Amino acid sequence: MKLVSVYTTFGQLEADMMKAFLEAQGLDVEITQESVAKTLGLSAGKLGEVKVLVPENQEQRAREYIRAMLAGEYEMPITPADEDEA
Repeated sequence: MKLVSVYTTFGQLEADMMKAFLEAQGLDVEITQESVAKTLGLSAGKLGEVKVLVPENQEQRAREYIRAMLAGEYEMPITPADEDEA
């Protein structure tokens, strides 16, 4: 199965959040980063890049979900605990 990059970030946390978002949409997701960046804790420049990968046959769906998410089309649901704080 060939994997393709659909999103690149400069930090593990953002990559993990994008991975979780795409997995919640039913996609198969992996993330990759240069091993030296993980070892040294780099989060800037080319060595700090973290790539979000999906199978080639899921690329279009992943890009559509990412576009919609970045455009603000997804919201966090309001829970009863949130309403109590208001």
